[in-house]
Amino acid sequence: MAKYASHKFAVAPMMDWTDRHCRFFHRQMTENALLYTEMVVADAVIHGNRERLLGYGACEHPVALQVGGSEPSKLAEVAKIAQDYGYDEINLNCGCPSDRVQSGAFGACLMQEPGRVADCIAAMKRSVEMAVTVKCRIGVDAQEPQQALFAMAQSVADAGADAVWVHARKAWLQGLSPKENRDVPPLDYQLVYALKRQFPNLFIGINGGVTDLIQGAQHLEQVDGVMLGRAAYHEPALLMDVDQQIYRSTKARVLLDDVMAAMADYIDVHVANDGRASQVTRHMLGLFNGRPGARRWRQMLTVDALNAGANGALLLDAYRTVLNAAPSVEAA
Repeated sequence: MAKYASHKFAVAPMMDWTDRHCRFFHRQMTENALLYTEMVVADAVIHGNRERLLGYGACEHPVALQVGGSEPSKLAEVAKIAQDYGYDEINLNCGCPSDRVQSGAFGACLMQEPGRVADCIAAMKRSVEMAVTVKCRIGVDAQEPQQALFAMAQSVADAGADAVWVHARKAWLQGLSPKENRDVPPLDYQLVYALKRQFPNLFIGINGGVTDLIQGAQHLEQVDGVMLGRAAYHEPALLMDVDQQIYRSTKARVLLDDVMAAMADYIDVHVANDGRASQVTRHMLGLFNGRPGARRWRQMLTVDALNAGANGALLLDAYRTVLNAAPSVEAA
């Protein structure tokens, strides 16, 4: 666990959200958080446009690739590709309940096949030297959570997994949409704490329903890592305090002025390479939630960012709008 133990805090892999633009933005606010890609399917990596699927910026480290699949040989091949790309970790998705993963018999479906997951982990471990991890649920459908979760942890630990990140909620493959499954059934943090007690030498991280760094720090009294998803995406300003509050960094807290300058430059480069400003700014909408000027900020970053010629200057104009509405925002 020693090699992996530094990853106390992570931003969860989120489909359609944690792309490379999002990760660049998040990295401007925290040097230490572990960042995850969106889930990519093993077959897509093997047969598709790898640069589009796997490309990332050097500043994103530490960065992990999350992969979906259930065939050990293919996952081993993807792990080798990911290592060659320089990723710090490859993570096997055993928690997503979407129709897409069900049709492919991976994601949360794998909670019912801990032996197969172990085979996948073992195959990936044989093919690479980087960290190989699992993100799972506490069970699916009618499974008894403690039995399902502990069986999964035992299987992947025996196979050499470096970490298990647990979304502390059951996944329902039938009867609930993935959106509904974000809030139903209830979370069971105590079960994840018990898992850590049962596996003291295995890195156990917790995910699901964590809304701020205070809650995150409380979880870290019981487990090794905490992962935020929607909270980090919709309230990204909280990431500005991760290094000091979670990692106890003695460096000065990052300044919004610096974040904005970096993002404006990034947008200019992206636009110069035939990208659109809106592809970047869509990840920044929640930065000033609840503050004066936030509505105009969101409007400029959604509507105005679609205009021809929109670039980094638009972002800086939007930032000045917020500053003028609330002159103390930078000090907040």
